Amino acid sequence: MEKQKIILDCDPGHDDAITMLMAYIHPNIDLLGITIVSGNQTLEKTVKNGLSVAQHLNMDVKIYSGASEPLVRERVVADNVHGETGMDGPVFDTLNREPEDKRAVQFIIDTLLDSEGDITLVPTGPLTNIALAMKLEPSITSKIKEIVLMGGAYGNGNFTPSAEFNIFADPEAAHIVFKSGVPIVMMGLDVTNKTLCTPEIIKRMESTNNKAGQLFSDLMNFTLKTQFQEFGLEAGPLHDATTIGYLVNKDLFEVQDMYVEIDINRGPSYGRTVCDESDVLKKEHNVKVAKNVKVDEFFDLVYECIRMY
Repeated sequence: MEKQKIILDCDPGHDDAITMLMAYIHPNIDLLGITIVSGNQTLEKTVKNGLSVAQHLNMDVKIYSGASEPLVRERVVADNVHGETGMDGPVFDTLNREPEDKRAVQFIIDTLLDSEGDITLVPTGPLTNIALAMKLEPSITSKIKEIVLMGGAYGNGNFTPSAEFNIFADPEAAHIVFKSGVPIVMMGLDVTNKTLCTPEIIKRMESTNNKAGQLFSDLMNFTLKTQFQEFGLEAGPLHDATTIGYLVNKDLFEVQDMYVEIDINRGPSYGRTVCDESDVLKKEHNVKVAKNVKVDEFFDLVYECIRMY
């Protein structure tokens, strides 16, 4: 399989960290860079978390600091799930790495403009960096091969009854991206909530006896408690890692073409991904929406990535 060039845009974040380690190590992924946005915590904290993970696992990849605020709305963070640091649980050594001088949005623009239209964007946080890049340099939309994102839901939300956190954190940015005409694959809560990382799965990852396996354990043991307290889930889902799972093996997922738009009205459905699952509007489909995942095979893939470290 030919390597897929990607830019990972994330807000580390427990599941973002696991997405990073998978994207970096899998032989079918060519990770061109990691751009970071505020989301699960403030930008200062998400950048620090991303750098800490990269340093801990000796990742030779450049990291770029991005947007610290949403486009329009006031900033929200997910400290109820990810804790005060945004990645509570693991303890890292003193950080010696720094982000690149170039800002994330400029890196995205420059990399796409210099490409042959073969780069996939993989956002696993709010879509602020991607939307800003599209607005600053509209010509990049034709250079994006695909956007495979974690966000949204065609059912219920997890931050409001209607909205999933990543979209709710910057609905206006999501609106720009979903209207861009770029092919989009949406890994929403309907499928990601099925990737529950139970104690048995954590023990399996620990059995690799390497740094990645122990980091996985430290990360996901923390979410065992918070996911139950916040959502009544028996364990923490690996929401963001489904994006890499899809890129590596599309057969793991069932997807449906739909027309999707973002509710940017300031009402109770603000930030909802309105998915026309039954095609009642008869509008042109703009998103492949994930509906199911082969959970056991997905975790086999996660295990193989961790084992490579």
